[in-house]
Amino acid sequence: MSAKLFEPYQINNLILKNRIVMSPMCMYSCHNEDGMAGDWHYTHYTSRAVGQAGLIILEATAVTPQGRISPRDLGIWSDAHVEGLRKLVSMIQAHGAKAGIQIAHAGRKAELEEEIIAPSAIPFNDQMKTPKEMSLSDINDTVLAFGKAAERAKQAGFDIIEIHGAHGYLINEFLSPLSNHRTDEYGGSVENRYRFLKEVIAEVKKVWDGTLFVRVSANDYLEEGLTPDDYVTFAKWMKEDGVHLIDVSSGAVSPAKIHAYPGYQVPFSEKIKHEAHIATGAVGLITTGIQAEEILQNNRADLIFLGRALLKDPYWPRTAANELGHPIEPPVQYERGWK
Repeated sequence: MSAKLFEPYQINNLILKNRIVMSPMCMYSCHNEDGMAGDWHYTHYTSRAVGQAGLIILEATAVTPQGRISPRDLGIWSDAHVEGLRKLVSMIQAHGAKAGIQIAHAGRKAELEEEIIAPSAIPFNDQMKTPKEMSLSDINDTVLAFGKAAERAKQAGFDIIEIHGAHGYLINEFLSPLSNHRTDEYGGSVENRYRFLKEVIAEVKKVWDGTLFVRVSANDYLEEGLTPDDYVTFAKWMKEDGVHLIDVSSGAVSPAKIHAYPGYQVPFSEKIKHEAHIATGAVGLITTGIQAEEILQNNRADLIFLGRALLKDPYWPRTAANELGHPIEPPVQYERGWK
């Protein structure tokens, strides 16, 4: 029996050659704080495409300068960013992988000199800056910025857009009652806290008819915070709003103790997949081909998102194929040394 990890996977109108996804991971490697892709990005991402990952998703790419996590983050807030991103997409696709981009706003977790914004004027912790509570105008401008980012991603030729709704960044801050203390239409009830993400999805879809993912943090790990049950509800709404896959991570909206172990987030992916009836990606300390195959064979997720494992080994798909006894075609240039 062939390994499911290496079976093609169709989502929406897109076919991935296998189920292996390079998870978005910040590189903090732009020069001059301009958000431009450079030599590091071309080498880093293309090498994983050569290594036979089916989908490469770029790191959190800021929709506004104020939305950067760090001053050296990639950006997509300007038309000037499109050319470098287009080159990167072309390099990834040349090796048979699909190219995705995670569009993001850091909210209160932006570590910048300038003023930062969030749903409420509550800092992440005692060491971080207190954000300005967003006005309705700020909210509208940020929603529009996500739409413009999607338009530029389309111009650059990306196959997939992922909206970053996880890890305590702006969208996650609106979703969680721990960070959203608003009393207007963007706070309070579950429906109101979802409103910002709903508007972002709608704005993105005005210009983007391609495959759309959303990354979520499916557990706040704190009393009074969000749980996987809450994210089943959100995932149902996202499906109705036109999202094709939920990339299921967890934590980081507020400081919390997280007991991490191999596959610790997979149950959240499994729950959302089966209770919301939407495709999911599993992420979090997945390191071996056997572990990835178990997740897929037991229908706990549809795609395997790899972070640290692909930092350690750009050719992880080859390593996993050998482990599972599944032959995969090497790049022709590597045929003599692939076995």
